[in-house]
Amino acid sequence: MLFSLANLVSAALALARFASAATQTYSLELDTGTVSPDGFDRLAITVNGGFGGPLLTANKGDTIQANVANSIENTAIFQSTSIHWHGMFQHRTNTEDGVGMVTQCPIVPGESYDYSFDTAGQTGTYWYHSHVSTQYCDGLRGPLVIYDPNDPFADMYDVDDELFMCAPQTPDSVLINGQGRYVGGPTDSTAPLTVISVTSGTRYRFRLINVSCLTYFTVSLDGHTFTVIEADGVEHQPLVVDSLTIFVGQRYSIVVDASEDVDNYWFRVVPGPSIVNQASSTDPSLNNAIFRYEGAPVADPTTTPTPSTNPLVEASMIPLVNPGAPGGDTPPDVAHVLTIGLDVTSVSLSPNWTINGSSFAPPSVPVLLQILSGASTAQGLLPPGSVIPLPSNSIVEISIPDTGAVSRTHPFHLHGHNFDVIRSAGQTDFNYVNPPRRDVSSPVPFIPDNAEAEFQVVAVNSGNVTFRFKTDNPGPWILHCHIDWHLKQGLAVVLAEDPAGVVSGPDSVIIPPAWNNLCSAFDASGLPSN
Repeated sequence: MLFSLANLVSAALALARFASAATQTYSLELDTGTVSPDGFDRLAITVNGGFGGPLLTANKGDTIQANVANSIENTAIFQSTSIHWHGMFQHRTNTEDGVGMVTQCPIVPGESYDYSFDTAGQTGTYWYHSHVSTQYCDGLRGPLVIYDPNDPFADMYDVDDELFMCAPQTPDSVLINGQGRYVGGPTDSTAPLTVISVTSGTRYRFRLINVSCLTYFTVSLDGHTFTVIEADGVEHQPLVVDSLTIFVGQRYSIVVDASEDVDNYWFRVVPGPSIVNQASSTDPSLNNAIFRYEGAPVADPTTTPTPSTNPLVEASMIPLVNPGAPGGDTPPDVAHVLTIGLDVTSVSLSPNWTINGSSFAPPSVPVLLQILSGASTAQGLLPPGSVIPLPSNSIVEISIPDTGAVSRTHPFHLHGHNFDVIRSAGQTDFNYVNPPRRDVSSPVPFIPDNAEAEFQVVAVNSGNVTFRFKTDNPGPWILHCHIDWHLKQGLAVVLAEDPAGVVSGPDSVIIPPAWNNLCSAFDASGLPSN
């Protein structure tokens, strides 16, 4: 799903929202209902009565308070829940990271929890979603934007907008801002599409968010190029491209100059090969939104795609502020190689993904609570084999090689940090000077269809992502594949950062009284955690 809110921000509103740091208060009421965003009815989770959560906004330095009330009583939907604020560092608020059985017990039906956290110095494009089982695939997700009153790119665009992309586990359609078309569905080619209305001569910032449970998307706009200025909440030097591939969990800000002829153009969001039904169709409106200039007729575009000659390459991105990997080219303090595997159990024949031979399964007690109770070693922390303690104030280097077991892109997301990608998938060398900085990356590169044959060989033979970060944020932070079905099947580890610092010290985790009550209610419910 690619989400777009046509909120034109006037100068007066912009001045008001940047006036001073404040507390932004929200209420999210979770329930279930029947929705048909592509013309096909299905049961889904609703947020405040709608499909897809509302846009939440804050300014740099604000505090966000969100009351999440769980009214999911329908047993056909996973009932217990939690909310993860994707990309937020949660310094000293690990309790608010929202990962079921890692940082909290899930919220059971009939109960609520008040999430509260400081946005600190973070700005940019984020999102929020359930982090229990595969629940966000049923609709529990929404966009989160933190504005910067001193945006260094403010002179590059006139309008700020958001775009939100998704597809479920076995997808038959792509949703852009909650709308799409389903091949062979009840309304087929007549279901409404998202229309992005623009005015000629105006420059637009679009915040792209891939909230799919499975597939990546290749984004392009017929007849236009665009400029990438942000990746995963981190400003990067402007980079002009004609297409980009966005993996699950990733975010990009692009600037589009609406300076072409007044007409309708296809805004293309082409899914990966997972959506076979869409890929085999000849309907040009599938996977697309309409980019409509003011004054153009109300009609589907007739534009055709052209081969991409300048796609975004992750390794080409350079952070705008303080580029450079921690530690430079010196050896890291701690290095881990995480090898992905696939195991089929002899009992159920159900596949389980593994990292270094262990498949993550939610423990019976949240990892954070285990640490607060005195556990601190790999041997003492559960689940066994899936928790890696890390020392404080250390440079950590993680490598995830593309083994034969990978066989597809696995977008890995690290909670509590962003990281410097010193070797992107497809690179044969390391960049310590100005590597891209983000919080989701994949060990398998995307290879454009029109890529040079030499590049294709290099990319396939060097699928290995390596990134660095510094342990300056105590807490258990999960590192996982953001294909939600793979996470459910165990493709994750927990990095237990500075366990002693979690309990005491200047960066210790602040424990809200209400957090302590979550586990007693969850234990009494008898509901599963995954």
